[in-house]
Amino acid sequence: MKKLKNILLLVVMLNVFQLYSYAEIGEIDSLKQVVKSNQHDSIKIKALHAWDNLIYLSDPHLDLILNLKIDSICTINLEKNLSGNDKLFYQRFLGISLNNIGIIYRSNREEEKCLKYYFKALKINKEIGDLEKISNSLNNIGDVYKEQGKSIESLNYLFKALKIKREINHKEGISYTLNNIGSVYFNLGKIEKSIKYYFKALKIQEELGNKQGIANSYLTIGNMYYLQSELEPALDYYTKALKLSEEIDNKNAIGSISGNIGNTYEKLGEYEKALEYHFKALELKKLIGNLEGVAISYDNIGNLYSDKGDLDKSFEYYSKALEMGDKIGNKVTLSMHLYNLGNLEFLRNNIKAAEEYGLRSFSLAQEIGYPNKINSAANLLSNVYEKQGKGMKALEMYKLAIVMRDSTINEENQKATIRQQTQYEFEKEQIRKENELKEQARLEAEKTSRRNNLQYSLIFLGILLLFGLVLSLGFVKVSTNVAEGLIFFAFLILFEFILVFTDPYLSDLTHDEPIYNLTANAIIALLIFPLHAVLEKLLKKRIVK
Repeated sequence: MKKLKNILLLVVMLNVFQLYSYAEIGEIDSLKQVVKSNQHDSIKIKALHAWDNLIYLSDPHLDLILNLKIDSICTINLEKNLSGNDKLFYQRFLGISLNNIGIIYRSNREEEKCLKYYFKALKINKEIGDLEKISNSLNNIGDVYKEQGKSIESLNYLFKALKIKREINHKEGISYTLNNIGSVYFNLGKIEKSIKYYFKALKIQEELGNKQGIANSYLTIGNMYYLQSELEPALDYYTKALKLSEEIDNKNAIGSISGNIGNTYEKLGEYEKALEYHFKALELKKLIGNLEGVAISYDNIGNLYSDKGDLDKSFEYYSKALEMGDKIGNKVTLSMHLYNLGNLEFLRNNIKAAEEYGLRSFSLAQEIGYPNKINSAANLLSNVYEKQGKGMKALEMYKLAIVMRDSTINEENQKATIRQQTQYEFEKEQIRKENELKEQARLEAEKTSRRNNLQYSLIFLGILLLFGLVLSLGFVKVSTNVAEGLIFFAFLILFEFILVFTDPYLSDLTHDEPIYNLTANAIIALLIFPLHAVLEKLLKKRIVK
């Protein structure tokens, strides 16, 4: 029975998916017709843009064609010297299409083409004056320069982006840019600065309650601990990042984090756990088509087999990683792939091959200027030259490796990590306490408000009873003095009640200045006086016999 239910559920889900697909196909067909017809250019652009949104990055080739078409139509119209809203319309869609083209080229690892379109998008966004889009373009350019290892250029654009994002208070963007800045500083070996920016980003993501943003920050902080060989805190941050990513089913993040957890277990000597996480990461990255992630997973699995002593298996996975890395062209990861193969060849006593891989890795590491990559390649070459009997070259590389290592892993950097972690925990605790106090104050205010409302109600009811008592005296003979006294007393109580009730509101207006308080009370008294005179006359007729 249970099996039958599952089959029926699957059939229903497939039908729903098919209906959705038909609906989407129908929508695309309608948009194609609009584009083919002799509609106004503005309508064509909107149709092309809507079509692009439906297939965005799922079909990069068509995606590129659609955005290039939008680019062409917008450019032709902007050459007509348009003004006002017409010009703004074409500029806005041109900026969007240029940015999209940049993203497509970036996904294809065509970084120079990507930068070309990012710069074009930046120019258009500046003409429009859209600060958020300007900051996004600056951030995108900085991000590409970071991947190219051009750290100075990257920081220049990232700090410009950060300045604008702070001006417009775009917190999500601020956090993203802070993380990028932290990543650049980390690659440069400036750990204390890196830590500072990572924790700033984490704090903002926690304020926003953004699970994926928090997970990304946990991941970067975990990486920082890992590269300083502080494995337990690294594993703690990785595990927290994985849990959050699984909650929101971000397969790309799950794959990356699983690989990092695998590396950590490998360092801890728990090879079976490490292998489990590495293959989980590999399958997920293949599933979503993350080629660079797949290459890194191949490297990680190669590392693990190397540690276990299975050098043939290790060579198999390292070779796969390098083959894919050559296609992708990311200099940072390519340097790592080359180092891993060079180190393996050294272990297999293929010294000439080890030297060739080592030199290629060292050249890329110097080009991008990343101390940890230079350290790895220099260590390998030092060992190679020593084996070849080239003592001076070996010593030269060894000294360089020590300098690079000390720039990233030293006592001061570890102290900085602890300081930032402690500060983060302290600030987090302070925020928690402040929130608790605010909540207590709110509850107390509600309690006071309820009590005051109850008392006001009782007082008002008492005043009504008092006036009712005064009116009932019409059935009893009293003297004029007694009647005047009772009426005066009733109005005095009413006046006092009005003063008490309006006091909180008047305080906000008068700021408790005595002269203003007196003026306000006098106005209330003047308003009550005519009413008192009229009612006193009526009541006296009723109760005086």
